Amino acid sequence: LVAGIILVAINPYKQLPIYGDAIIHAYSGQNMGDMDPHIFAVAEEAYKQMARNNKNQSIIVSGESGAGKTVSARYTMRYFATVSKSSSNAHVEDKVLASNPITEAVGNAKTTRNDNSSRFGKYTEISFDQSYQIIGANMRTYLLEKSRVVFQSENERNYHIFYQLCASAMQPEYKHLKLGRSQENNLLFI
Repeated sequence: LVAGIILVAINPYKQLPIYGDAIIHAYSGQNMGDMDPHIFAVAEEAYKQMARNNKNQSIIVSGESGAGKTVSARYTMRYFATVSKSSSNAHVEDKVLASNPITEAVGNAKTTRNDNSSRFGKYTEISFDQSYQIIGANMRTYLLEKSRVVFQSENERNYHIFYQLCASAMQPEYKHLKLGRSQENNLLFI
Protein backbone atom coordinates (compact mmCIF):
# COMPACT_ATOMS: atom_id res chain seq x y z
CA LEU A 1 0.00 0.00 0.00
CA VAL A 2 1.41 3.33 -1.06
CA ALA A 3 -0.05 6.61 0.14
CA GLY A 4 0.13 9.52 -2.24
CA ILE A 5 -0.84 13.13 -2.16
CA ILE A 6 -2.88 14.50 0.73
CA LEU A 7 -5.07 17.55 0.20
CA VAL A 8 -6.75 19.37 3.06
CA ALA A 9 -9.77 21.30 1.83
CA ILE A 10 -12.22 23.44 3.77
CA ASN A 11 -15.91 23.73 2.91
CA PRO A 12 -16.58 27.46 2.40
CA TYR A 13 -20.38 26.84 2.60
CA LYS A 14 -20.86 28.90 -0.56
CA GLN A 15 -20.18 28.51 -4.27
CA LEU A 16 -16.75 29.64 -5.39
CA PRO A 17 -15.62 30.13 -9.01
CA ILE A 18 -12.84 27.54 -8.66
CA TYR A 19 -14.63 24.44 -9.98
CA GLY A 20 -15.73 25.40 -13.50
CA ASP A 21 -14.71 23.91 -16.83
CA ALA A 22 -11.97 26.53 -17.32
CA ILE A 23 -10.32 25.40 -14.07
CA ILE A 24 -10.67 21.74 -15.06
CA HIS A 25 -8.87 22.46 -18.33
CA ALA A 26 -6.18 24.45 -16.49
CA TYR A 27 -5.34 21.41 -14.31
CA SER A 28 -5.68 18.82 -17.08
CA GLY A 29 -2.28 17.46 -18.11
CA GLN A 30 -0.37 19.43 -15.46
CA ASN A 31 2.15 17.89 -13.10
CA MET A 32 1.45 17.79 -9.39
CA GLY A 33 3.02 20.86 -7.82
CA ASP A 34 2.92 22.98 -10.98
CA MET A 35 -0.46 24.36 -9.97
CA ASP A 36 -2.02 25.41 -6.67
CA PRO A 37 -3.32 22.59 -4.41
CA HIS A 38 -6.81 21.65 -5.60
CA ILE A 39 -9.13 18.65 -5.78
CA PHE A 40 -8.56 18.74 -9.55
CA ALA A 41 -4.79 18.37 -9.02
CA VAL A 42 -5.40 15.22 -6.97
CA ALA A 43 -7.83 13.89 -9.59
CA GLU A 44 -5.36 14.64 -12.42
CA GLU A 45 -2.56 12.79 -10.62
CA ALA A 46 -4.79 9.74 -10.06
CA TYR A 47 -5.90 9.81 -13.70
CA LYS A 48 -2.31 10.07 -14.98
CA GLN A 49 -1.11 7.27 -12.68
CA MET A 50 -3.96 5.03 -13.88
CA ALA A 51 -3.06 5.68 -17.52
CA ARG A 52 0.72 5.53 -17.03
CA ASN A 53 0.88 2.41 -14.85
CA ASN A 54 -2.38 0.74 -15.93
CA LYS A 55 -3.29 0.26 -12.25
CA ASN A 56 -6.36 1.10 -10.23
CA GLN A 57 -6.22 4.30 -8.21
CA SER A 58 -8.15 5.41 -5.13
CA ILE A 59 -9.07 8.83 -3.85
CA ILE A 60 -10.25 8.84 -0.26
CA VAL A 61 -12.48 11.77 0.69
CA SER A 62 -12.82 11.97 4.45
CA GLY A 63 -14.04 14.52 6.94
CA GLU A 64 -16.58 15.47 9.55
CA SER A 65 -20.24 16.14 8.99
CA GLY A 66 -20.69 19.14 6.73
CA ALA A 67 -17.08 19.12 5.54
CA GLY A 68 -18.11 18.85 1.89
CA LYS A 69 -17.23 15.23 1.16
CA THR A 70 -20.12 14.63 -1.25
CA VAL A 71 -19.42 17.87 -3.12
CA SER A 72 -15.69 17.06 -3.38
CA ALA A 73 -16.47 13.60 -4.74
CA ARG A 74 -18.85 15.13 -7.27
CA TYR A 75 -16.17 17.58 -8.46
CA THR A 76 -13.73 14.70 -8.82
CA MET A 77 -16.19 12.71 -10.92
CA ARG A 78 -16.88 15.74 -13.10
CA TYR A 79 -13.13 16.17 -13.59
CA PHE A 80 -12.75 12.56 -14.75
CA ALA A 81 -15.73 12.87 -17.10
CA THR A 82 -14.29 16.03 -18.65
CA VAL A 83 -10.64 14.97 -19.04
CA SER A 84 -11.52 11.48 -20.25
CA LYS A 85 -13.71 13.10 -22.92
CA SER A 86 -16.45 10.70 -21.94
CA SER A 87 -18.75 10.19 -24.91
CA SER A 88 -21.81 10.27 -22.69
CA ASN A 89 -24.09 13.29 -23.18
CA ALA A 90 -24.96 13.46 -19.48
CA HIS A 91 -22.28 14.17 -16.89
CA VAL A 92 -21.09 11.01 -15.15
CA GLU A 93 -21.61 12.53 -11.71
CA ASP A 94 -25.28 13.08 -12.57
CA LYS A 95 -25.63 9.43 -13.54
CA VAL A 96 -23.79 8.15 -10.47
CA LEU A 97 -25.68 10.44 -8.12
CA ALA A 98 -29.07 9.97 -9.80
CA SER A 99 -29.98 7.58 -6.99
CA ASN A 100 -28.83 10.08 -4.35
CA PRO A 101 -32.31 11.31 -3.32
CA ILE A 102 -33.29 7.77 -2.36
CA THR A 103 -29.92 7.04 -0.76
CA GLU A 104 -30.07 10.30 1.19
CA ALA A 105 -33.65 9.75 2.35
CA VAL A 106 -32.72 6.39 3.82
CA GLY A 107 -29.24 7.30 5.07
CA ASN A 108 -29.23 11.02 5.86
CA ALA A 109 -30.52 12.81 8.95
CA LYS A 110 -30.48 16.22 10.55
CA THR A 111 -27.63 16.64 13.03
CA THR A 112 -26.59 19.65 15.09
CA ARG A 113 -23.95 20.45 12.43
CA ASN A 114 -25.74 19.64 9.19
CA ASP A 115 -29.39 19.46 8.11
CA ASN A 116 -28.63 16.74 5.57
CA SER A 117 -25.79 14.74 7.12
CA SER A 118 -24.84 11.37 5.65
CA ARG A 119 -24.96 8.82 8.43
CA PHE A 120 -23.28 6.12 6.34
CA GLY A 121 -20.20 5.66 4.19
CA LYS A 122 -20.13 5.60 0.40
CA TYR A 123 -17.73 3.83 -1.94
CA THR A 124 -17.93 4.94 -5.56
CA GLU A 125 -16.11 2.93 -8.19
CA ILE A 126 -15.64 4.50 -11.63
CA SER A 127 -14.82 2.15 -14.52
CA PHE A 128 -12.72 3.20 -17.51
CA ASP A 129 -12.13 1.44 -20.82
CA GLN A 130 -8.73 0.85 -22.52
CA SER A 131 -8.71 4.42 -23.87
CA TYR A 132 -9.40 5.72 -20.33
CA GLN A 133 -12.92 6.92 -21.04
CA ILE A 134 -15.55 6.37 -18.37
CA ILE A 135 -17.79 3.43 -19.16
CA GLY A 136 -19.70 3.15 -15.89
CA ALA A 137 -19.81 3.59 -12.16
CA ASN A 138 -21.08 1.80 -9.10
CA MET A 139 -21.92 3.24 -5.69
CA ARG A 140 -22.00 1.11 -2.55
CA THR A 141 -23.06 2.20 0.91
CA TYR A 142 -21.90 0.81 4.22
CA LEU A 143 -21.80 1.44 7.98
CA LEU A 144 -25.30 2.82 8.45
CA GLU A 145 -25.62 4.44 11.88
CA LYS A 146 -28.34 2.13 13.25
CA SER A 147 -28.64 3.68 16.72
CA ARG A 148 -30.28 6.77 15.17
CA VAL A 149 -33.36 4.69 14.35
CA VAL A 150 -34.42 4.38 17.99
CA PHE A 151 -32.69 7.36 19.62
CA GLN A 152 -31.76 10.87 18.53
CA SER A 153 -29.78 13.39 20.54
CA GLU A 154 -31.32 16.75 21.35
CA ASN A 155 -31.83 18.92 18.23
CA GLU A 156 -31.19 15.95 15.93
CA ARG A 157 -33.62 13.85 13.92
CA ASN A 158 -34.20 10.33 12.68
CA TYR A 159 -33.49 9.47 9.04
CA HIS A 160 -35.36 11.62 6.50
CA ILE A 161 -37.33 8.60 5.25
CA PHE A 162 -39.09 8.33 8.61
CA TYR A 163 -40.55 11.84 8.32
CA GLN A 164 -41.34 11.38 4.64
CA LEU A 165 -43.29 8.21 5.39
CA CYS A 166 -45.13 9.86 8.28
CA ALA A 167 -46.03 12.84 6.08
CA SER A 168 -47.47 10.38 3.54
CA ALA A 169 -49.26 8.23 6.12
CA MET A 170 -52.69 9.04 4.74
CA GLN A 171 -51.80 7.95 1.21
CA PRO A 172 -53.58 4.67 0.36
CA GLU A 173 -50.35 2.76 -0.31
CA TYR A 174 -49.02 3.57 3.18
CA LYS A 175 -52.16 3.07 5.32
CA HIS A 176 -51.16 -0.51 6.17
CA LEU A 177 -48.09 0.88 7.98
CA LYS A 178 -50.42 2.52 10.54
CA LEU A 179 -48.19 5.56 10.83
CA GLY A 180 -49.28 8.71 12.58
CA ARG A 181 -47.48 11.97 13.16
CA SER A 182 -43.70 11.68 13.40
CA GLN A 183 -43.73 12.88 17.02
CA GLU A 184 -45.95 9.92 17.98
CA ASN A 185 -43.95 7.32 16.07
CA ASN A 186 -40.39 8.49 16.50
CA LEU A 187 -39.26 5.70 18.81
CA LEU A 188 -41.43 3.06 17.14
CA PHE A 189 -39.82 3.27 13.71
CA ILE A 190 -37.64 0.16 13.37
